[in-house]
Amino acid sequence: MNEQDLRQLLTVSVEDVLPSQPATAGWERARRTRRTRRAVGAIALAVALVGVGTVAALRPPASSFPDNPVAPTPTVEPTHADAVQRPPTELTFPPDPLARLSSPATVRLSERPVERALALFQPMDEESHANGPVRVLGNDGVVRSLDVVTLAPTQDAGGNQAAAVKPGVLSPDGRSAAFAQTKELVIVDLTTAAVRRIPLDGYLELVVWANDRVLVGGDDRTYAVDRVTGGASTIDVSTWAVVAPDPSAGREAALIEMVGERSGLKLRSRAAREGTVRSEQPITASALPSPYQINEFYGRGWLHGGRVASAAWITSSEIDGAEGVAVLDARTGAVAHVLDLGRDRSKGCCPVLGWDNKGAVLIQLQPAAVASWNPETGEITGVVRDLVGVVALAS
Repeated sequence: MNEQDLRQLLTVSVEDVLPSQPATAGWERARRTRRTRRAVGAIALAVALVGVGTVAALRPPASSFPDNPVAPTPTVEPTHADAVQRPPTELTFPPDPLARLSSPATVRLSERPVERALALFQPMDEESHANGPVRVLGNDGVVRSLDVVTLAPTQDAGGNQAAAVKPGVLSPDGRSAAFAQTKELVIVDLTTAAVRRIPLDGYLELVVWANDRVLVGGDDRTYAVDRVTGGASTIDVSTWAVVAPDPSAGREAALIEMVGERSGLKLRSRAAREGTVRSEQPITASALPSPYQINEFYGRGWLHGGRVASAAWITSSEIDGAEGVAVLDARTGAVAHVLDLGRDRSKGCCPVLGWDNKGAVLIQLQPAAVASWNPETGEITGVVRDLVGVVALAS
């Protein structure tokens, strides 16, 4: 959200935040539907907050990806934070405009469309089922109900289900939302409340906005759908592995995937239009103190200029398989920082939810909290707590 949106929303009174309580399912619940990945155990309910890169983000140099002409990278202030960092025992939660999402909707979207949506929120119950209509928070501070479409859970061929609201469904400009459904993509124009249904084949589970297209796919295929015409074609990109692009990077910016495990982790660059592989390089963790290593990434990765942030399972000083968050260089694959979240958390608990406009990473933290972590300074603060459900955020 931009400064004007923040100033406008901060003039509206924010309700007091509630005490913490456990969360129950998450991005990893959807991710376990992949036939090519091992199943994981019980997981926490993701407050999946989708943040996307800011127009002030650092840009990688043109040599980063041959097919991706970009502006020169601005100078970055040197970091004094350790390569491995840990969250405090107790987070502080200053008032935040997004806390209005905890309030029930006061009007229907069909009656009062938005100029721009700041966020979507799907309340969930303890069984990870939708618990009420999707809420739409406009830049006017009003919470609306999404009444123009009834969303079914996404599912795979095995019948595993997950909420239709996931990271990536809200467009960076906050004007549209796209939802994967079995055999179709549903696009809602939030400024008019109009609904478009685009027929596609297969079990569709994940959505990523990629400039002028929407990438939607499941286990065995991915479609690139033109957001204006609705024209669709298959593309050789995995919606499970692709990093959410920086919205300021342009329509020809390369698509980045993070694939593999442990010593086989790789950063792969694909051509934006065709999806052909342009380059591939190993992901390295030589900057981390021994025995820290990245075992595997999970959830959505998010590109912010020249950096990628993603949740990961890590080898820490305590255990092989701890929860963590990693920030790496999108040009070299070098891991620069890791947030060690420890061993006493549910598997797949803490997906990265995007970047804010100050270069901090947004993360889900138990119990039912969203936190902001600045890897350059080591500062970690609370953003929202006790918002049990799935959140999608526009830039």
